[in-house]
Amino acid sequence: MKVLFIGGTGVISSACSELAVQQGIDLTLLNRGRTNRSVPESAKSLRGDIGDPTIADLLIGHTWDAVVDWIAFMPEHIQRDLDLFRGRTGQYLFISSASVYQTPPAILPVTESTLLDNPYWDYSQAKIACEDMLVQAYRDEKFPMTIVRPSHTYDCTKIPLFGGYTTIHRIIQGKKVLVYGDGTSLWTLTHHKDFASGFVPLLGHAGAIGEAFHITSDEWLSWNQIYGLLGQALGVKPQLVHIPSDLVAAFDAEIGAGLLGDKSHSMIFDNSKIRRLVPDFACSIPFSIGAREMVAWYAADPARQVVDEHLDVLIDRIIDAYESSFPNS
Repeated sequence: MKVLFIGGTGVISSACSELAVQQGIDLTLLNRGRTNRSVPESAKSLRGDIGDPTIADLLIGHTWDAVVDWIAFMPEHIQRDLDLFRGRTGQYLFISSASVYQTPPAILPVTESTLLDNPYWDYSQAKIACEDMLVQAYRDEKFPMTIVRPSHTYDCTKIPLFGGYTTIHRIIQGKKVLVYGDGTSLWTLTHHKDFASGFVPLLGHAGAIGEAFHITSDEWLSWNQIYGLLGQALGVKPQLVHIPSDLVAAFDAEIGAGLLGDKSHSMIFDNSKIRRLVPDFACSIPFSIGAREMVAWYAADPARQVVDEHLDVLIDRIIDAYESSFPNS
């Protein structure tokens, strides 16, 4: 099976690239070659920028059984791909986001039939618009699309905390760290290798055409537990300060949009649909292991331990403002 990944070296896609070649897929990666992650030796390479108007010349003579765009997030990207890959692929897979689902959700767990409606976050609204275009293309011309919605998917490089490594540094230093809300909302973290085990079998799968799937772990953790597991991996108990997300948004609208439009609400998922097509799909890497992988990866190279000084100061300001207003909290 011949497959093209547009991208293929990111947090999520790197594990899918690795698994695809392990399973004998003839994989080609189309990207600019700007990555620090290893690329599977047997993967072919097309060097180019998918946004370059001359990219069509690079694709002349090529056809694929499946094309995956890992980096599209705007409707104009979908229109570009429709123009480029009509008649060139037996399947087109768009990587959407689980943040497109109704926020906050009226019913849990979320299924693929949950309404797409996120009024808070521009990113999610753009992904919904992309999905709408693909559904219309399927209806109008039977364009062979499949929509996949990852939730919060991570690898050892991607710390799932507000502030990323800056917050890890604060934990190590014994400083207070910000947790949105009361820390009890439930969240779903998925290791990228677990995601790959559900995603790669969809490539070339006739039953996936015209359908949408989310692929997530079945492990549900509160944010307090997530901070706690990272603290255990570090050997330090985090000093948590619980702060309303709308207060964070008042200090930084961009950060606030991601909280109000995604992480401040409980999000758990029913994975029955992906398992109907991929019966062997199972997530085997709990976050307790993922947390240890992260800590080990950052500890292995001091150059990775980059503290965002602006964000560090912002966290102090938010915590100080909250504690001065609610001194007994």
